[in-house]
Amino acid sequence: MSLLRAFIAPIAALTLAAASGSPDTVLAQEADQIFRFAEPAGGEIEVAVWLPDGTEFAGPRPLIVISHGNGGHSQGHHDTAKALAAAGFVVAALTHPGDNWRDDSRQTQLTDRAGHISLLIDHMTKHWSGPMGVDSARIGAFGYSAGGFTVTALVGGVSDLALVRRHCEQEPEVFACQLIRRSPIDPTTWKAVGHDPRIRAAVIAAPGLGLAFTDESLARVTIPVQLWQADGDMVLPAPFNVEPIRDRLGRAAEYHRVAGAGHFDFLPPCSEALRVAIPVLCESHPSFDRTAFHLEFNQEVVRFFRDAV
Repeated sequence: MSLLRAFIAPIAALTLAAASGSPDTVLAQEADQIFRFAEPAGGEIEVAVWLPDGTEFAGPRPLIVISHGNGGHSQGHHDTAKALAAAGFVVAALTHPGDNWRDDSRQTQLTDRAGHISLLIDHMTKHWSGPMGVDSARIGAFGYSAGGFTVTALVGGVSDLALVRRHCEQEPEVFACQLIRRSPIDPTTWKAVGHDPRIRAAVIAAPGLGLAFTDESLARVTIPVQLWQADGDMVLPAPFNVEPIRDRLGRAAEYHRVAGAGHFDFLPPCSEALRVAIPVLCESHPSFDRTAFHLEFNQEVVRFFRDAV
């Protein structure tokens, strides 16, 4: 049995966290605001917001939106969100409907996710009644794992389901293809285009299924992109995920390959409760210091968005 099969367990475990106690004791709850707004298809979208704190941040603030990975939640990148807010950004992260720790019923409907982020931008720029304004001309996006696929679509990547199917015929044991085999993609729901031209810059960390995007569409992406890869990523391994994006963008990405890192090292350092509940999300290579890495990672993300948004 492939080692990658073992990585399906933590994703499923996120949806079952309540079995061992309240999820509130496991998942970070550090946002300044948590609210919900209506999803046109029915139901609601949960949002966490982090706010700048300080009189120097007067006037409309630039907005960063965050897309989490498969089985995640709105506060899954709370340390990066806090660092961005401290630098003067309004940060809004959603819980993707149907692909989160509570509900995985739409976990392979990857192309729905870009629409969720566009709805979030609509809400934050038109309807949000926060303590400060949002500058609708200064918007950036951050995405991790499945969220990296999402943000690639948002900046102009056009995905082709045929490329995903071909990949899974050739590499059936990789995590993404095992997930698709367990939850087959309905081709009638695949939305190839998710571009939102309001996004001026993007940070993409350990993206999934980079090979799904067409050469032509990535060649048209000329906004600034910061791209991160863990060189020990066993969940979304080379050369199928990061490299097809890195090598085909119309404007070269600011590319960072993190020595010694694994896929989950882009998640914040774990609380003790999360370490006990879902240890595999918290395990790093013995030589890799996730806490030290996140200090550097968050600095670089803040610096990039300050320059690019």
